[in-house]
Amino acid sequence: MTHSIAIYLFIMAGVTFAIRVLPLTLIRKQIKNRFLQSFLYYVPYVTLAVMTFPAIVQATQNPWAGLLALIVGVITAWFGAGLFQVSLACCIIVLIVEYFFV
Repeated sequence: MTHSIAIYLFIMAGVTFAIRVLPLTLIRKQIKNRFLQSFLYYVPYVTLAVMTFPAIVQATQNPWAGLLALIVGVITAWFGAGLFQVSLACCIIVLIVEYFFV
């Protein structure tokens, strides 16, 4: 059993290494394709959103509290609030919804 786990770990390390090193070694020139540039620009944001969104809804006792906090957070960020203000507004919304409606 431990022998196969070691093989899995080496394969995982090799794939992780290849994903990080191959683009650096194969792409030497600046990327000039505007579509590819914009795609690569938004990849970190999409990845963060995909990892964060389910946690926002599932972290509360009531999924509606998480959804309402998400909506309030997006609105406050849209109007220029900083990260601290957005997180504070979301926490207050969750506290209010879960205190009064659960």
